[in-house]
Amino acid sequence: MTVTGTQPQAASAAPERPRVARQRPRWTELREVLQLRRPTLNPVERRLGAALTIRDLRAVAVRTTPRAVFDYVDGAADAELTARRNRAAFAAVELVPEYLSPVDHPDLSTRLFGREIAMPLIFAPTGYTRMMHHEGEAAVARVAARHGLPYTLSTVGTSTVEDVAAAAPGGEHWFQLYLTRNERLNTELLDRALAAGFTTVVLTVDTPVAGRHPKDMRNGLTIPPSLTLRTLFGMARYPSWALNKLTTAPITFASLSAMSGVGGVSDVDGVSGVSGVGGVAGDTIDAVRVADVVFEPTLSYEHLAWLRAHWPHRLLVKGILSPRDARRVVEAGADGVIVSNHGGRQLDRTPATLTVLPEIREELGPDATVILDSGVTHGQDILAARALGADAVMIGRAYLYGLMAGGERGVERAVTILREEYARSLQLLGLNASEAIARHHLRRP
Repeated sequence: MTVTGTQPQAASAAPERPRVARQRPRWTELREVLQLRRPTLNPVERRLGAALTIRDLRAVAVRTTPRAVFDYVDGAADAELTARRNRAAFAAVELVPEYLSPVDHPDLSTRLFGREIAMPLIFAPTGYTRMMHHEGEAAVARVAARHGLPYTLSTVGTSTVEDVAAAAPGGEHWFQLYLTRNERLNTELLDRALAAGFTTVVLTVDTPVAGRHPKDMRNGLTIPPSLTLRTLFGMARYPSWALNKLTTAPITFASLSAMSGVGGVSDVDGVSGVSGVGGVAGDTIDAVRVADVVFEPTLSYEHLAWLRAHWPHRLLVKGILSPRDARRVVEAGADGVIVSNHGGRQLDRTPATLTVLPEIREELGPDATVILDSGVTHGQDILAARALGADAVMIGRAYLYGLMAGGERGVERAVTILREEYARSLQLLGLNASEAIARHHLRRP
């Protein structure tokens, strides 16, 4: 059988694509695209310039500081559960933006005790700061003053109140106090802070005894020191750090070693004239005796009442984790509280500070000052704390990472990172000021 009909036609040819017009590249156009950066020859500036987050600064600190010193800053008590909870609490929050609001130049400032500070950020007290970097507390205080932020000096810091006042004469300085059973010692510490122009005393109450730090125990950074050969060899691998320690003033408990009496503190609970911190000769107080003095298991509300009667300015209590304690210390005369678990360095398994913050704010109402400490490493952490009731936050490890990474310049970089993160987050939330942050801008699972 023959099939008839039209034969299939060949497929039509694809349309010809238009040819792209080409030209030789011009140098002026290439120059605009390339914009090559000049190499940074200074190694510190190069490292800090590449650090975009606090985590980056931490990574630099690991490379520039002996491991034992880094572990002292980075580590926490026992299993370090509390330290991880602090970070997990911040990571769990969800930010809820509201748009179509002008956010060109957000006002980061806030008012604390009736005075304006540049942003809701305070430098927390840290001990042994010149061990991390020879520039120590003076460098941190200068950065704080330049940025219009308060700086808190620790009783067991490696600089005196006079050192800090001289290093940053225009700054706002706070003094963290370990209140002891020796009234003369307490009085002299307060008198010196007052004479140096310090505006606020921070009483730390969460250290009746020292927390147990396995990393420090393994490294021999204990009281008294018992350094291992591995620790000493590890320090020798960082010649710049070691040279700076050997060629600058000995590291001492400066506020205590400068006290009146032979050997710094005389006749403290029957101990007089002992010397030698970590083998440092001279008029210094023995490390074991320092621990006996500053870690006070009998600290009570009677001590707080004594402090309130003797300190004429602002008084904060640091280490509060319960609404009941917050209420009691305010009723006893404190001007506010610092919600803190010591960065996880004291009692492990305590709650994250961010989780208890709303309860404490509700208990104290809107007028008392509430500051959050522990775990703050990002500008959005500041925002979250504000939304849940904090007037401001404290940072410790965040600026110590910067200090280890590059001294004063590293601290400057840490503050710049946090400030930029905080400002950008405000803008992305649709807010034009710190004071505009409210509870409905944050959700918690």
